[in-house]
Amino acid sequence: MINPWLAGPVTSGAYAWRLERRDGVTIGITSHDHNLEMGGLLYRSSPGLEPATILHSSDLENDGLEIRGAIDNDALNEEDLFAGRWDNARLTISLINWTDPDTAPRVLAHGVLGEISTQDGAFEVGVNSLKALLDRPAFPVTSPHCRAQFCDAACGLSRERFRHVASVQSAAGNVITFDPELSALNGNASFGRLRWLQGENCGYVNCVVANAGNVVTLAEAPRFSVLAGQRAEIFEDCDKMLSTCATRHGNAINFRGEPHLPGNDLLMRYPGS
Repeated sequence: MINPWLAGPVTSGAYAWRLERRDGVTIGITSHDHNLEMGGLLYRSSPGLEPATILHSSDLENDGLEIRGAIDNDALNEEDLFAGRWDNARLTISLINWTDPDTAPRVLAHGVLGEISTQDGAFEVGVNSLKALLDRPAFPVTSPHCRAQFCDAACGLSRERFRHVASVQSAAGNVITFDPELSALNGNASFGRLRWLQGENCGYVNCVVANAGNVVTLAEAPRFSVLAGQRAEIFEDCDKMLSTCATRHGNAINFRGEPHLPGNDLLMRYPGS
């Protein structure tokens, strides 16, 4: 069905982009040369932003969608894109009637942001449609390690039990020293995550590779400087081994793996090896 405002000899269409991050931050962008307000959200003018390709198919293959344009929006800058703030953000692209923004728009595409690249101040990003979810395995594959995510429904543990908030004492690269009370972790933060609550890194998440007392070693140094007194959340995690699940968490009954199932190495064995 063609929208009435698209049927005449002269149209008043413009692209509208709604981007919603995983933390709830939402922005609107329009290709029109003036800002527009729709559904209580202000869509800021960014005429250089356009969909490079939009491809829809009637089969189950993932639809193709690419975006390219100049980065001229304060809320959507190159630094945030490459720092991961917009990873897996939900995107809706619509064609709207800029003379009457409240008119029902023509939705062109839905999806989540994918791979991002930049060149000469412009960026290009791929978008994965909801059909990409169909590429997931239909049933679990056997593995010696637990397939559940720590504290999800299959694991059954409460995430709040393994959440700790502490203030930074000092930072040197990827090694962060927290308040002494964090020593109670006793190394359990290894394989976990650290989310910054204050400072320039606020909202960013780093992976923890080691933990000794109140000292946490990250997989990589935080993107911005870390100052003493800044707070962070540390979430414990699991190495997905049955021994850890049983001894550290007492949760072997919910272990989602087959640690005693013979693997491919059984075929390589021979008498006397």
